[in-house]
Amino acid sequence: LSPDCSFTCHYRCRALVRLDCSGPPGAGDEDDGNEQVLEKDTNVDEPSEWEKTELDRAQVEQRIKEYNSQINSNLFMSLNKDGSYTGFIKVQLKLVRPVSVPATKRVPSLQAGRPHPQGVKRRTSFYLPKGTVKHLHILSHTRASEVIDALLRKFTVIDNPRKFALFERSEKDEQVYLRKLGDDEQPLRLRLLAGPSEKVLSFILKENETGEVNWDAFTLPELHNFLLILQREEEEHVRRLRHRYARCRQKMQEAL
Repeated sequence: LSPDCSFTCHYRCRALVRLDCSGPPGAGDEDDGNEQVLEKDTNVDEPSEWEKTELDRAQVEQRIKEYNSQINSNLFMSLNKDGSYTGFIKVQLKLVRPVSVPATKRVPSLQAGRPHPQGVKRRTSFYLPKGTVKHLHILSHTRASEVIDALLRKFTVIDNPRKFALFERSEKDEQVYLRKLGDDEQPLRLRLLAGPSEKVLSFILKENETGEVNWDAFTLPELHNFLLILQREEEEHVRRLRHRYARCRQKMQEAL
């Protein structure tokens, strides 16, 4: 039982659990509230200005020169002889649910004549820390679905890629816009057209929740984990509600 977040697990599983326990319950309420206020003013699937922009080779070369002149790092874009170009994109992983990674537990063999331990394939789940970002070096024709696959490979995540989606995020006139990228969209092309500013355009990996959840795509351990997480979230929500009403009742009694 963790003293910070009250997460409970089997004592043999402690080494496999990775949680972002930032403090006692209630310590992060203020940050969560700010995030909810931000998302409240979010427009989803608003089309971006550069979505339908087409560039010829000369325009691409000029855009790359302008892009490289505006960045303060070595994450440059470069034009290839065939007209394609390569560069870097930064993706923030903003996942609410835990992800699954492979875990190999070494167990001794009990059979005679096999003194060597054998590996048993297992999986473990953990939460990615808040603010996790990853830079990817990709081609201009790399698709959004391929970016998702590459991110999952980087973190050795074995969940179904269809559980995730890549979003573009932009800020304009104190308004936040989110748009889910289609599988065939090219993130590096969007990065070039938008320029290097993260406020103008940034990429976020989130759970794919635009439609009905296909629960059949999850394994039994994942479903059991989700049930436990839902139970804990429900208990925490009920605790906060009771605390709020208890304070209101106390204030009324003091006024009486």
